[in-house]
Amino acid sequence: MTQVLIFCSSTYQVDHVNDKLKKNEIASKAIHSKKSQGARNSALSEFKSGELTALVTTDLLARGIDIEFLPFVINYELPRSPKDFVHRIGRTGRAENPGEAITFISSEESHHWRVIQKKMKIKVWTEDLPEWNSK
Repeated sequence: MTQVLIFCSSTYQVDHVNDKLKKNEIASKAIHSKKSQGARNSALSEFKSGELTALVTTDLLARGIDIEFLPFVINYELPRSPKDFVHRIGRTGRAENPGEAITFISSEESHHWRVIQKKMKIKVWTEDLPEWNSK
């Protein structure tokens, strides 16, 4: 993946995922409400220009931003609101361009996942993966 927007549900988790990416030498930055507006603008600009491979964020960036040709969105965690799910995945595949949205769903989130699909009247293809340790 050359450019990926990763969504998490909390500022703590955004920082945690961003730290893991950096430890694995992946160029990334975090954006959330505890960052200054200047830091947010700078990170978004670096991401759009291709300087960063990954941008890790809360639902702060789920609406109102346009990143041209964004190939991947990852939902590291499910959003609290079903509408936020649609806004998150809508960041990719814009203006007839290809894009993929990948959502990780833990066994604890499976009920919430079914609620999201029901409320949004969508059915999304899922694939079970072997258990893995996310720590």
